[in-house]
Amino acid sequence: MPKVKTETKSDEPELIREWPLPLDATLGSAIRVKGILQEIRSRLPPAVRKSLDMQWGKLTLVMPVTSKTAFRATSSIVSETLQRIADLPIIPREIEDILGITASERKRWLEDGRLPSAGTRTVRLQGRARRITFHVFDPRIIEDLLDRCAVDAWREDDAAAKAENRRRAAYQAKVTRSLKKQAKTEQADPVAEDAMNGLSGWDEFGREGLLR
Repeated sequence: MPKVKTETKSDEPELIREWPLPLDATLGSAIRVKGILQEIRSRLPPAVRKSLDMQWGKLTLVMPVTSKTAFRATSSIVSETLQRIADLPIIPREIEDILGITASERKRWLEDGRLPSAGTRTVRLQGRARRITFHVFDPRIIEDLLDRCAVDAWREDDAAAKAENRRRAAYQAKVTRSLKKQAKTEQADPVAEDAMNGLSGWDEFGREGLLR
């Protein structure tokens, strides 16, 4: 029986559009790129969210040729959102990646005012009823901190302050030990205590009977 040649349909999509992300939006952070993708996806209808992905450093929308209407509508939303994406507030995990800092540094510099907050944001944890609130940051201020290498200067200041605090603590401990030692000496030697109080000669005064 002769073989029959069958035609196979290609599974490759036919509708594709890409958008490069500008540096002033990503600030060189891969975590920031993921955050931008999640932000844009959240503005899309649930049915098409996974059609938008990140490939080779670009946002890529891929949909079947039968979805031309949805493709045009989705492309319009993505393009419009990207016009303002550079102003999207930076969340904590993004700023740590952008500035190359630890969570403890972020909290410390936020508390002392060196890292200015742009307000707070409250979100619900996925699959949970609990909400969390955290500080967000202005991208333009963070960009300025990068340009000025502010983090390096802050770390030097913190190291100097830590050294000064250690020096003061060591001095205070030395003074405390000295006072304790002096107190013990005075308790063990009443004559020394009299001398400290300006009462030298008190024993001789008592022997001569002047108190009788």
